[in-house]
Amino acid sequence: MAAGSIRYLTQKLAQEIDRELMQPEVGGFALEQLMELAGFSVAQVIAKEYAAERYPRVLVCCGPGNNGGDGLVCARHLVHFGYQPSIYYPKRTQRQVFQNLVKQCENLAIPVLDANVRTAEKQADVIVDAVFGFSFSGSVREPFVDVLRMFCETKRPIVAVDIPSGWDVEQGCTQLGADTFQPDILVSLTAPKLGARTFRGRAHYLGGRFIPPEMDKRYDLNIPKYHGTDQCVRLTADSVESS
Repeated sequence: MAAGSIRYLTQKLAQEIDRELMQPEVGGFALEQLMELAGFSVAQVIAKEYAAERYPRVLVCCGPGNNGGDGLVCARHLVHFGYQPSIYYPKRTQRQVFQNLVKQCENLAIPVLDANVRTAEKQADVIVDAVFGFSFSGSVREPFVDVLRMFCETKRPIVAVDIPSGWDVEQGCTQLGADTFQPDILVSLTAPKLGARTFRGRAHYLGGRFIPPEMDKRYDLNIPKYHGTDQCVRLTADSVESS
């Protein structure tokens, strides 16, 4: 790893850092705090890259895990940023924190859909992939098979949250196929995962401005400097590991 370049994380290390962040005696964060900061950073990236005047309709596709929670938070902030988001959430999580996030979205009159993702895609200007996060493994099952197929076929720009759904977290996208795609924008959270090395889209951002300096130093993450009050920072070739 070049001196000063941000570290790419294995799946195991990403999970370890996530656990530490939520341990009361170490990081001290609650899950909902991390999802709030992550989802806010994704919404900020969208505001930077897709002006609400030109791309007002954002379809946020959410999975049942924490990545989906990030998407729900993102949708809520997009309303306050002047967008018209809708949410595709076909497999809801019954944990209270996720029910609260859905309620917050419903209070803002954000449509929360559980069917007809193809119809929703046709009415969108931008799509957010918040289906599977870095802990996902195994094969994709319904109702998400058709969602990933839509990601592969759509002409709309896609913003992927942390790792594009369908990618191997460490191997990334080895080839485009029926269940793999290249998003227009990738928003890595905490630090990029190894699979992000195969990202060939237009812009790669880092979001989730919550890593304390001690953890940054201990894990040799080399988190780049965020500017002002921004919750995201665009990564450049000089700031990331060489492949």
